[in-house]
Amino acid sequence: MRFYRPLAPFAAMTFDLDDTLYDNRPVIDRTEKEVLCFIRQYDAKFGHFGHEDLHVYRQAVLEREPDIYHDVTSWRRQSAELMFAHHGFNDEETLRGTDEIMSCFRYWRNQITVPASTHKTLSLLAEKMPLVAITNGNAEPAACGLASYFEFVLKAGVDGRSKPYPDMYHMAAKRLNLPINQILHVGDNLNTDVEGAICTGMQACWINIANKNLMLEPEGRLMPHIEISDLASLLALI
Repeated sequence: MRFYRPLAPFAAMTFDLDDTLYDNRPVIDRTEKEVLCFIRQYDAKFGHFGHEDLHVYRQAVLEREPDIYHDVTSWRRQSAELMFAHHGFNDEETLRGTDEIMSCFRYWRNQITVPASTHKTLSLLAEKMPLVAITNGNAEPAACGLASYFEFVLKAGVDGRSKPYPDMYHMAAKRLNLPINQILHVGDNLNTDVEGAICTGMQACWINIANKNLMLEPEGRLMPHIEISDLASLLALI
């Protein structure tokens, strides 16, 4: 545990989800593989598809709607719709196919293995103060057994622009009915989590599971209040 700024008393914690509470990379890799496999088998027109083919539609959606990146679920859905339309499917077929792809995506996206230590830590923290999840992604805390620890979950897109924009940080403080400087945000990303939280007025805890050197990280423009290497270290702060 390292302190870089004075840590003032706090009355609540907010948490990033992906790569903060569990290892998200294997989940994403498996999800993308399974979704591509599903699309290839869905219709012969897609049998030759690779990841680069799907990227073409994602890029096309982004170019016509630059702010779509704030809502990664909507971005994925619109990309699937464009893919079907481009290959001559009618509106009904496009809707049905898109729904089936999104169902496949949601299933694999939430096949998340949450460490027992994470469950234990969040359970103990939740006994002491309100906890909130703030995510740019589309994992479902309820599907992986995390929902019960949080007062509520905020997701980019439906609840505002993605971090590091201040929207969800401010919304969390408003819903918690707390001054924003009395909230400690915990996350693994020095830009979206640390810089975003500090610029909004929160205190920030960087969870550095990969044992990175803060001074050598290119995205580390602002120092967190505190750095930890495992989630359980938070218990020492309450």
